[in-house]
Amino acid sequence: MKLKQYLWIGLLVMVLILSGLPVYSQQSFYKKVGFQVSTFGALSVGVYDGVATFGDIKQQGDFGLGTIEGLDGELIALDGKFYQVKTNGVAYPVKDEMKTPFAAVTFFRKERTLHLKERMTYELLQQAIDQQLPSKNLPYAIRIQGIFPYLKVRSVPKQKPPYPVLSDVISHSQTIFELRNVQGTLVGFRLPQYFKSMNTAGYHFHLITSDAPKGSRPKGDGAERPLRERKTGGHLLDGEFFNTDAEIEMLHDWHIALPNNASFERATLD
Repeated sequence: MKLKQYLWIGLLVMVLILSGLPVYSQQSFYKKVGFQVSTFGALSVGVYDGVATFGDIKQQGDFGLGTIEGLDGELIALDGKFYQVKTNGVAYPVKDEMKTPFAAVTFFRKERTLHLKERMTYELLQQAIDQQLPSKNLPYAIRIQGIFPYLKVRSVPKQKPPYPVLSDVISHSQTIFELRNVQGTLVGFRLPQYFKSMNTAGYHFHLITSDAPKGSRPKGDGAERPLRERKTGGHLLDGEFFNTDAEIEMLHDWHIALPNNASFERATLD
C-alpha cells in the first residue's frame, strides 16, 4: 500500500509540475508586450481627448512615451515613474488620475546592450542600431543612456477644442529646447514600417534628463527660464551622440486599446 501511495503522490506531483510549465512559459512570453492607447493617426487629426488614466496605464508598462489629455506636453515613463514635460521645459510628475489620448508602454527588461563609442548624428545612430537588430519586422523597446553632446527636443502646449490637427500645433506653437552636454535617458521604440497606420514607424524617442545643464534655455516662446537643477526633456528631434549605451528588448506582441468616445468615432482616419 505504501508503494502505491508513493506512486500516486509522485504522479500527482509530476502532473502539477507539468501543468504549471505552459502557464510559466506564457507568462514569460507575454511580458514582452507593447501596449498602446489609441492610434497615432487619431492623434494626428486632433483626437486629444483623454481615454485612459495613468493609473490604468501603469498596469500595462513601466517604460514608454506619449502625451497628456489635450496634447499637454510630452510624456516619458521610466522605471515606473511618469513625467510630463511642458513647454516651460520642466518635467512634472504625472498623477494617476490624469488621462492620456495616446501612449505606448511596456515592461522594459533589456536583452542586450550596444556600446556605441563613436561620435555620430541621430541618423547614424539609427543606422548603427539597425545593423545590430536580428529582424526589422518586430517592435523593439530601446533605452539609451549617457551624456549627450547635443540634443534638440520639443514640447507642445495644451490645446483647446475644437482641436487643431497635430501638424498645425507643431508648426505654430511647439517650443524647442537645445541642450548641450546633458546627462539623461532616451526612452523609445523602433517599430516596423507596417505600424505606420497606427504608430510612428521607425525610431521615436522622448528624453528625460538626470540634471538639466546650467545655462540652458528653451527657445521658441520668447521667454528665458533657467533650467538648472531641474529635470527636463521632450520629444527628440535631433542630436549628437558619443560613447552611449543602447539597451534593447525585442517585443513579441503589441496590444492596442481603441478609444471609446465620439471624437474617435467621428474622426477621418483614412
